[in-house]
Amino acid sequence: MSRNVEGSRGALIAAAQQVRSNAHAPYSRFAVGAAVLDEQGRIHAGCNVENAAYPQGWCAEASALAVMVAAGGKRVQAVAVCGVADDPVTPCGGCRQKLREFAALDCPIWVADMTGPRASFTLGALLPNSFGPEFLNP
Repeated sequence: MSRNVEGSRGALIAAAQQVRSNAHAPYSRFAVGAAVLDEQGRIHAGCNVENAAYPQGWCAEASALAVMVAAGGKRVQAVAVCGVADDPVTPCGGCRQKLREFAALDCPIWVADMTGPRASFTLGALLPNSFGPEFLNP
């Protein structure tokens, strides 16, 4: 991990904490914020957005990725996720795969709550033996 990426940890966590307050979670009442650092050093944040037709909602990580792509970002260098629970809140399985589309297996994923960092993982640790874009573009 580059020093530049490690240096973004605090800003990424702060962005995830801040955007969490915008979550639309009237059904689960489980607000989540996420932030991704792109290859240009920009931070893109997103929150979960629930829908009365449950499968139609989307996760904070997916929202942050959509914001990154809309801004022209191509690669995720680091991720922060903020959720409040007894255990650290990590990306769901679907979001792990969505992150895999844009991030390397050594991409750091920092999980936090409103008080600060709780744990650190790599995408490869959260999604071992994954299927990525390189399988389709040999």
